[in-house]
Amino acid sequence: MVLLQLSASRGPAECALAVAKCLVQLQREALASNVSVEVIDTEAGPEPGTWRSLLLTLDGAEAAAFAQRWNGTLLWVCASPYRPAHKRKNWFFGGRVFELPQACDSSEVRFEAIRASGPGGQHVNKTASAVRATHLASGISVKAQTERSQQANKRLALALIEQRLAERAEAAAADQRADRHRAHRTIDRGNALRTFRDRAFTPDAD
Repeated sequence: MVLLQLSASRGPAECALAVAKCLVQLQREALASNVSVEVIDTEAGPEPGTWRSLLLTLDGAEAAAFAQRWNGTLLWVCASPYRPAHKRKNWFFGGRVFELPQACDSSEVRFEAIRASGPGGQHVNKTASAVRATHLASGISVKAQTERSQQANKRLALALIEQRLAERAEAAAADQRADRHRAHRTIDRGNALRTFRDRAFTPDAD
């Protein structure tokens, strides 16, 4: 699965309309490429039917390659539908691909039986009921020794790893949201990756 953001950045209403038209064209091309598209977050534009920002998920065997066709500055060349007397015809908007936080399988854990340390009396000193668990995909390692049986400590270790993974995913999501916010302000008004023309939003040959 791939995250793709389409953004009008700080452009005028015409750029937000370009984003809306882009979604329709992208969905058409995705269907031909067997890529599924889902809109998961939106920011409305200044005019009805326009979008300041769209966040999409792309899924399928060709999703990553397909997303790269939209990853960069995009250009719509058309007379303004809102301001007929306006001379400007180039409306820039952008696409940005974001990596999803890596999904980690909690079953991919290496367990090591160790002796418990600290207070606990004879049981702690003579049994190896404590567990060190390492999540192979992320490198997160935890130690569990508060339960009396090794099996119970394994369950506790898994819970601790899941908590660490959730915290890491939350931090990654926060960083990604900040990155998406910055992307709104970084569209290059030139060197368009793809160009679309006229009210029909017809793509130039790639």
